Amino acid sequence: MTGSLMLLDAASLYFRAFYGVPDSIKAPDGTPVNAVRGFTDMVSRLITERRPTRLVACLDLDWRPVFRVRAIPSYKAHRVAEDPGAPPGGAGTELIGGAGPAESVPDGLSPQVPIILEVLAAAGLATGGAEGYEADDVIGTLCARERSDLVEVVSGDRDLLQLVRDEPNPVRVVYAGRGLAKAEVFGPEELGAKYNLPAARAGDAYAEMAMLRGDPSDGLPGVPGIGEKTAATLVSRFGSWSELLAAVADTSDGRLAAGVRVKMNAAADYLAVVEPVVRVAPDADVRLDRDDSVPATPVDPEALAALGERWGLGGAVDRLTAALAVGR
Repeated sequence: MTGSLMLLDAASLYFRAFYGVPDSIKAPDGTPVNAVRGFTDMVSRLITERRPTRLVACLDLDWRPVFRVRAIPSYKAHRVAEDPGAPPGGAGTELIGGAGPAESVPDGLSPQVPIILEVLAAAGLATGGAEGYEADDVIGTLCARERSDLVEVVSGDRDLLQLVRDEPNPVRVVYAGRGLAKAEVFGPEELGAKYNLPAARAGDAYAEMAMLRGDPSDGLPGVPGIGEKTAATLVSRFGSWSELLAAVADTSDGRLAAGVRVKMNAAADYLAVVEPVVRVAPDADVRLDRDDSVPATPVDPEALAALGERWGLGGAVDRLTAALAVGR
């Protein structure tokens, strides 16, 4: 390995920054910039400590893709803003979204997202997105494309644990669900040990476990009566999702208890459509806004300094500039 590619789940990180940094952090004009400051410091820390040679901040261009909603209409339905036509802030939220319904987010966060993108651009750090896809799919596609460098995925979203692998090149997930200071790094061995899954196919097995378990935070019902532990046990008995589904139909397959087979047959309609909803897309049309190499110095230092002054970013901009130099 000659280098490493770091893929940031940008929304996951700036949401965590928004909630983790006091909202008393404001620009001179009173605009909240806690998410900008927190996100910028996260990027600086990651570059300093993990020294990627390439980096892409991956964006949600569609937070609720049509193909997932068609398969499972409840997918993220509880996050849709109640009245997309209403002015922002009417119920303590502002609205952000792509071509579909807007997603309801806290007041004060959506105005900070463009500032974050401006900081990344002035620093010379790449962003990437794909029309009609989530950031998870952007990350999944970039992982699928990569065949040489180590890939490190940074996210607070467990869904991306499905990407860990050793071959053809290692993919590791830096899981920051409790913040970067307490981040856990998952490869196949760590993922297998954490969830009692076979390490040889831990990423795929994790996705299959998630399909069975469901996820209320994403509006995925799962199979009623099958929790995480039972799901992990089940997927560990089979070599693939298709093999597991075939066993549901084959009453002679002793790897499924009769009661479990009844539960899975009752959820047959869900099981038939859930796979492309849970698995990240490996083939999205991902576009990067620039080369993904991490620069040694900001590509536009004047613009970065101006952003720091205008928005009162203080030492965050200085720390990012220093991180770029150290990271190289």
